[in-house]
Amino acid sequence: MNEALIRSVVDEVLGRLGQSQAGLAPQKIAPPVTVGAHSSVTVKSSSGARPLGVFQDAGQACEAAAMAFKQLQQKGVAARRRIIEIIKEMCFANAKEWGRVELEETRIGRLDHKIGKLTGIRSVPGVEFIHPNGWSGDHGIMLEEYTPFGVIGAVTPSTHSIPTVACNVVSMVAGGNTVVFNPHPNAARCAAMATRAFNEAIAREVGIENVFCLIEAPTLESFKAMCSHPEVRLLCVTGGPGVVKAAMQTGKRAICAGPGNPPVVVDETADLDRAARCVIMGAAFDNNLLCIGEKEVFVVEKVADAFMKALEKNGAARLNDSQLERLSKAAFVFKEGQGAGCPHPVVNRDLVGRDAAVLAQAAGANVPSGVEMLFAETEAKHIFVDEEQMMPFVPVVRVKNVEEAIQEAKRAEHSYRHTSIIHSHDVENMTAMARALDTTIFVKNGSCLAGLGNGGEGYPSFSIATPTGEGITNPKTFTRVRRCVMVDNLRIY
Repeated sequence: MNEALIRSVVDEVLGRLGQSQAGLAPQKIAPPVTVGAHSSVTVKSSSGARPLGVFQDAGQACEAAAMAFKQLQQKGVAARRRIIEIIKEMCFANAKEWGRVELEETRIGRLDHKIGKLTGIRSVPGVEFIHPNGWSGDHGIMLEEYTPFGVIGAVTPSTHSIPTVACNVVSMVAGGNTVVFNPHPNAARCAAMATRAFNEAIAREVGIENVFCLIEAPTLESFKAMCSHPEVRLLCVTGGPGVVKAAMQTGKRAICAGPGNPPVVVDETADLDRAARCVIMGAAFDNNLLCIGEKEVFVVEKVADAFMKALEKNGAARLNDSQLERLSKAAFVFKEGQGAGCPHPVVNRDLVGRDAAVLAQAAGANVPSGVEMLFAETEAKHIFVDEEQMMPFVPVVRVKNVEEAIQEAKRAEHSYRHTSIIHSHDVENMTAMARALDTTIFVKNGSCLAGLGNGGEGYPSFSIATPTGEGITNPKTFTRVRRCVMVDNLRIY
């Protein structure tokens, strides 16, 4: 792996993003965790006893996961199914406490939505998602099965730490794999807490230790060691273009969840009240930390004023031009000697994932209690339109017609091909936008959450692999397809 390249993505991969770890709230340990209504097993976080799943050394974590993989192979699909049940049961039972612990450590997002993400792990598909394919004919029979890679090395973000670990474990273990996580440093303590609890429950009920492992103090060196370890057969990473490039240059197959900047188009045929509610629901969810969250809206001028009135009617607060300018200056940091024209400003991490009231204060605005989202009318090339900012603020751009809206949406999305949304009752407009943006997730007449099965059909996942093309990851994503053929005339009819 190229040393200079790895060094260049330290900020993206390992969280050295300007957020000091000093002064973070001390880690809170969850109370005893009961595994399943039908089980009498009670798991307590380790204190004195050898903790399972958490390692200081990346090499030791990879070796432990490799040993667990051999045991998982021997115990078969039944063991995978029980491990997944344990993960889902514990996420649901501990959602309030673990959500609080994660919020205290990361200081971003909303508690109610962090709880919702953990309870939602129950909807992540498991072993039932994987079905072998059989074929018979005059020349014999053929069976194709989905088989594991072995040990997977994964990088997780600070935005959804415990949910991403849990979701990935469900999908990866369903495919028969074990995992090593190099978590985001600003969310490593909560991930380690959950990892211990999960692994102790799995060891007691299934009899396998270290089904998934986590590096307790993640560093650049631990990331490199995990990626280069011979037992790691596959990588699953989340981050910007730099980390994606680094992962793909390791020489190993990499499943990469890259950046997004999801645009919304509202045309003159849309149900404006519904569109406004959906934009607020999606952009305000966990204070817009979701990579699929609505980040900018392009609305046809014929209905632009009515749409913005609908946003206010449904609880969003509008900023005026001077307030927008103040918020813009507070939300983005420019390198010395560079100003607002800098093509790559840095988002002010002190405002990422913060409540709308905090943003309003930075803008010099007074907003009613309970406001979940701010918005303002901007130009198409405003900094809030161009940059994925992860804040509960949405710029609204007035355009002449739907053709211009789609054109500007494509430009703002930067060809990430991640997520896009349209509110329209015109099928031709929907089709035109789908073809123009070609995004992995395309939502029509719903919030972004519908794209992951919340308010729409489908299943959730916290790893959406857009740069490498796998899309919304599921158990099949983390498997190899193997074919077994027996040659003979075996048919009896």
